[in-house]
Amino acid sequence: MSAVQVASLEKPEALDNPLAEVPETAEEDPWCRAPSSAASLRELACGELESVFRYLEDSPEERRFAAVEAELIRRVLRLGRVLIALFLALVTERVEVPLHLKRGRKEFRRQPPKPRLLGTFFGKVRYWRAYMHQLTGRGGGFYPLDLRLGLTADGFSPGLLGRAVQLASKMSFSAAARVLVSFLDWAPATKSIERAVLGFGAHTSAWFERVEAPEEDGDVLVLQFDSKGTPTATASELRKRRGKRAKKPRAPSPRHRGRDQRARRGPKKRRKKGDKSKNARMATLVAMYTLKRSQAEDGSPLLLGPLNRRVYASYAPKRHAFAIARREADKRGFTKESGKLIQIVTDGDEDLARYVAEFFPEAIHTLDVLHVVERLWEAAGCLFREGSTQLEEWVERQKGHLYAGRIGQLLLEHETELQLLRQKRKRERFEATLNYLTKRSDMMRYDEFAAQDLELSSGMVEGAIRYVIGQRFDEGGMRWIRERAEALLQLRCVEINGDWERFVQFVNDRVCAEQERRLRPTKLLLKTPKPLPVLGVA
Repeated sequence: MSAVQVASLEKPEALDNPLAEVPETAEEDPWCRAPSSAASLRELACGELESVFRYLEDSPEERRFAAVEAELIRRVLRLGRVLIALFLALVTERVEVPLHLKRGRKEFRRQPPKPRLLGTFFGKVRYWRAYMHQLTGRGGGFYPLDLRLGLTADGFSPGLLGRAVQLASKMSFSAAARVLVSFLDWAPATKSIERAVLGFGAHTSAWFERVEAPEEDGDVLVLQFDSKGTPTATASELRKRRGKRAKKPRAPSPRHRGRDQRARRGPKKRRKKGDKSKNARMATLVAMYTLKRSQAEDGSPLLLGPLNRRVYASYAPKRHAFAIARREADKRGFTKESGKLIQIVTDGDEDLARYVAEFFPEAIHTLDVLHVVERLWEAAGCLFREGSTQLEEWVERQKGHLYAGRIGQLLLEHETELQLLRQKRKRERFEATLNYLTKRSDMMRYDEFAAQDLELSSGMVEGAIRYVIGQRFDEGGMRWIRERAEALLQLRCVEINGDWERFVQFVNDRVCAEQERRLRPTKLLLKTPKPLPVLGVA
């Protein structure tokens, strides 16, 4: 049972041999022929390699470098397909497949080899493998060669799928396909890439649970939390997307298509004040890193870092992000009983404050100082004219109280100013700022935090929100379904954390173990997404 013929990209029915012609009859079709031997494929590979040498030696002085480079890429990809086919043929010839096989209550009988087209980095490769048909019970059989090599029923190599999904975590699915085509001269369909994202995304929860803690960690753990809304499809949009599409008259040209659609739809209703077209759903992100203790030249404490930065984001409720952060803190040795210092920086959200008290009662909770300064400017706008010297001087004086730890003095001055305001609207705005500061005064001990060289602002998580979520999920025209976006969001976190290669290997190991356990081909690609994670929620 040797395996294989190589399929051409442009004409899958033709052999990938420059001397072969496209068959005209069914009898000449390579799909109807017997599989080639490893010896013949080895000879073909040597011929392909020799043709590369001949190409380089044939009048090299008459060619430009760009043309030679493009031709070499094409020839190397073709040689790669032949070598992949040779490898599959060698494995097929050396692996013994029994005529009968019994595994528990299941009994199988070997059937003649069946052909298959496998998508690889080099292109599509045709090979043959025996099929073990199940004789007892319900269910189908399996392919011993695919089982041994760790190939799934999707028709793509694991490395190709992993790279396609990695690209999709950085750009749109169609753009990922175009980038692959520009490098490999072919790519899986956009729909296949989208399904691969859902398939890999189904394993992210297990990955984050089992990934080991980083080595050589710091002495202080810093956790920063923030949320961002991304555009989500409404119920009416989903009905249009999933419903049966009516036949529409063909437009005479693309420039008339939009005009015809507007004519059929009628005038668009004007949005009322306060209506949101984004229909945002919040994703919560936690940025985690450690700081290493040291000393400055004057003997004052110095915290060096950040070390071992990690991000995690999810569309699950905010409480889930805190449950993940608690688990990661325990992995790194920052348990509640360890006595190690944990600092949490937030923007003052009351929900976040409640979860900090629940999951990290031992931590130092810090309010981002930049949010406090923004409130001071808002309060100053109620007292003084915009752009005036008095406004800036007042804010600078309040900032002096803030950084010096004179929170009581700052609040007292605010209360005094409040009594002098007579205009109701300004008074309400100023009072809202005073209440905001009063409720969070215990998180504003910036003199103590600065003395310990701790964080005063949440710049790390603000940047992560823009990069991890904003750049991929909040662009014009996007409309997400939370469960589908969840898979992509967590894959983006894996890639940004620098764990992509290990994660792909982790997924492949899990899928291969499942195939061996069930003795049935397993599909990695999924049509429907997994539900949102429930750790810390249920």
